[in-house]
Amino acid sequence: MRRQRSQPADHGRASRETILDGAFQAFTKGGYRDTAVDDIAAAAEISKGGIYFHFPTKEAIFRELMRTTADKLVGKVESTVAAESDPIARAEVAIRTVLEVFAGHRTMARLFFEAGAGGRGFQAETNVLHDRFANLIQSYLDDAVAQGTIPAIDTRITSVVWFGALDEVVARWLLADRPGRLEDAYPTLRALLLRSVGVTEARIAEVPAPTFPAAFPEQHR
Repeated sequence: MRRQRSQPADHGRASRETILDGAFQAFTKGGYRDTAVDDIAAAAEISKGGIYFHFPTKEAIFRELMRTTADKLVGKVESTVAAESDPIARAEVAIRTVLEVFAGHRTMARLFFEAGAGGRGFQAETNVLHDRFANLIQSYLDDAVAQGTIPAIDTRITSVVWFGALDEVVARWLLADRPGRLEDAYPTLRALLLRSVGVTEARIAEVPAPTFPAAFPEQHR
């Protein structure tokens, strides 16, 4: 029986993944500014010409790395909340899952925040990521309002505030000289956020058990 040849598109995707894996290693070792395309080529074990065949610039590689990692993180959140029917429980699980992933993958979290502190282009990419998570949270809050679980509120503004609080907690953890356990922030953060939308104290007292750290794709740790 003749062996089926691999399709060019499949080979191209595999090459891009190899480059992104190498880029992640290089960026986490040297940071974005001090990492050259030569460093990425060496880490990916691919020629410099092969890099430029798929990506025109180092910035393009970093942007793609941000997008693919964000896709994996969003996918992780969505698969985790799928088991929950209650919208407030979904919002809780979404917040907890983001903390879980960052707690277990500090290097990945640092890359995201380094991008946000970069130039205008990276800030725009970071804003897209923030919007994706804010939109997820908003959808859960919209459902909670529709079901009468919480009073009518401006769910758009609230979702931005929720993600902003989460973002600040992670940022301070990354900047700390002696960071504690990120997961320890969850009970307090959860209580503050739930109170902000009118969840009852009885419900807030039911703190779900954390499951840190969460699994995440090996190549983007």
